[in-house]
Amino acid sequence: LAPVGFVDVQPLVQQLTVANQPVSQGTITNLPYFRLQGGSNAIIIDPQVGDIGLACFASRDVSGVKNVKGESPPSSRRQYSLNDGFYIGGFLNQAPVQYIQFGQDGIKIYSPTKLTFEAPEILIDSPTIKVTGNFEQTGTKGQHSTFSGNIFTTGGDIKADTVSLKEHIHTGVVSGGDTSGKPVQ
Repeated sequence: LAPVGFVDVQPLVQQLTVANQPVSQGTITNLPYFRLQGGSNAIIIDPQVGDIGLACFASRDVSGVKNVKGESPPSSRRQYSLNDGFYIGGFLNQAPVQYIQFGQDGIKIYSPTKLTFEAPEILIDSPTIKVTGNFEQTGTKGQHSTFSGNIFTTGGDIKADTVSLKEHIHTGVVSGGDTSGKPVQ
């Protein structure tokens, strides 16, 4: 969770010699890159090696702004220099492997490995929540579950440790109104 950083970029449009021979441009170093951020809130998708993006260049020397991260006079009389660039990523890149997709049928969040939600409290406000996989609650943060309303299970069972709600038996039951003992296997 570091502040926005800097990247080195390789311009992809080559220069041409007077004989129309292509010549690669040199690497431009230390360009601040774009991160979607407002105050202390951000979506962090920092550039990766091999990304294709856009470098924009300021009309004046921005080295003072880069150093103090605020208002600053130009550090030189330099104008329209490749040293005064900023990198904006996300053009002509490969298909993503993990993503947040906004579509007509809703929002999809996909990761091939794991999603982590971390907060003191998470609220899901929906009349229906469907879980298609197994549901597991573990760890020191989840010592108990509280449900309000009915719980239905279809085609399954509910167990407390190894004691089945549907298949458990009672021992020591005496006819005539006495209570039974605790369930046993």
